[in-house]
Amino acid sequence: MSTFLIGLIILVVGGYFYGNFCEKTFGPDDRDTPAITKADGVDFVVMKKWKNSLIELLNIAGTGPIFGAIQGILFGPIAFITIPVGCILAGSMHDYFSGMISMRNGGAQMPRLIKKYLGNNVIKVYNFFLWILMFLVGVVFVYTPGDLIVTQVLSQEAAVTNPVVWIVYGAIFLYYLVATLFPIDAIIGRVYPIFGGFLILSAVGIFIGVLMDGGASLTALSFASNPFKQHPGGLPFIPVFFITVACGIMSGFHATQATLISRTVKSEKEGKMTFFNMMLVEGFIAMCWAAGAMVLFGRGTDLATTPTLVVGLVSREFLGSIGGMIAILGVIVLPITSGDTAFRSLRLMVSEQFNIDQKLPIRRIITSACLFVPAIFVLYYAKQSPQGFNILWRYFAFTNQFVATFALGTIAVYLYITGKNYFISLIPGMFYFFVTLSFIFHAPIGLKLDERLGLDPSSYMASMILAAVMALGYMWFIRKRGESQKEQILQNVLN
Repeated sequence: MSTFLIGLIILVVGGYFYGNFCEKTFGPDDRDTPAITKADGVDFVVMKKWKNSLIELLNIAGTGPIFGAIQGILFGPIAFITIPVGCILAGSMHDYFSGMISMRNGGAQMPRLIKKYLGNNVIKVYNFFLWILMFLVGVVFVYTPGDLIVTQVLSQEAAVTNPVVWIVYGAIFLYYLVATLFPIDAIIGRVYPIFGGFLILSAVGIFIGVLMDGGASLTALSFASNPFKQHPGGLPFIPVFFITVACGIMSGFHATQATLISRTVKSEKEGKMTFFNMMLVEGFIAMCWAAGAMVLFGRGTDLATTPTLVVGLVSREFLGSIGGMIAILGVIVLPITSGDTAFRSLRLMVSEQFNIDQKLPIRRIITSACLFVPAIFVLYYAKQSPQGFNILWRYFAFTNQFVATFALGTIAVYLYITGKNYFISLIPGMFYFFVTLSFIFHAPIGLKLDERLGLDPSSYMASMILAAVMALGYMWFIRKRGESQKEQILQNVLN
């Protein structure tokens, strides 16, 4: 219990002070935001701060802070320290600056920001990974809630040959179409805050349940044995833990949602609450679900139990039968709410890339159809192949974290050219560049570098060395790009 409580104190106290530091570093002022200067009644719409905050929370949450935290706690109590520290220094900072820099650039989405601050060559690589990420988010978040509805609500088998499965999938796609086409305040702004409030209340319920348990089943951090080598499957803490927990600490997907919400924020001074603090809340949610899972594992629940089943067990254990069912329904809603905003963001990115005006409904329909049709084919592949979804999910997890390194680089360059402390973004960027590369260099879905070199299959030696060298290259590139940008700005002033 002590480690869990210390982690929460770090999250609250550290988040408060570091949030103030990040806000002071950026320097929000009273200038008009894009929601005012570019109001169009569709994507640029002024919404209230509390509503923006809850929508941001629900958009970024998905199943990441739940499923990721449940799998992450298998690494031991060190997770209770790593989650809040990472959430503060990386995740919340990443989300805050992504949203604020977007506001300073007319509500531009991440691809345009990447192109402006990192250059034409980098944007090509970024777009490749980002579009894959957003596409996979949409597909995965049809598959997951659809199967939960079929199996847990309708009590049927989620087989590819079951027509009910495709009816449910079709209904989710239909909702995505409606949510993508209508103005952001027509559905998202009215319905999502309700689910956002429920998400928080569920986590609070689990938190109270863990406290009432008295901590008997919560293992405290101890250095008597190596705290970084406690995973039952022998998985290495670095890099796998950070790929596994993802949204509870850091997620590239969040930048796409922060830039989306940047178009509905009335004042720059609302940014800390809307972006930074909502990521702290997600960290709290991750901590609560991790603690709930650890309690059940401590009581004898099989460590091999799938996260989906653990969600049900934790919900019923701490929230009762009725509250547990509501929580399970919430887990169904979570990926849907992230999936529809993923498709909305992807639509905006595609339209921005190809200069497609989105004011006319027919153009939004055509753009959306171009996204949904291939998504259906990928979904069918994932259903008919026993390993199809697992493969998609692994690539999604890696891509999600790798995309974040581009946003961190953009933030670092922006801070560099404006004379601010760019190390607050550069250091996390280097770390995650190292984490994602060492993972993909070694993993079976990647290059399998260590295996090809004839090293121990459990070793990350060669992968980590190469990733470390490239992380140093990341630092060199960011500083070089910052200098280039400063010279260009000076030249424009002189001209």
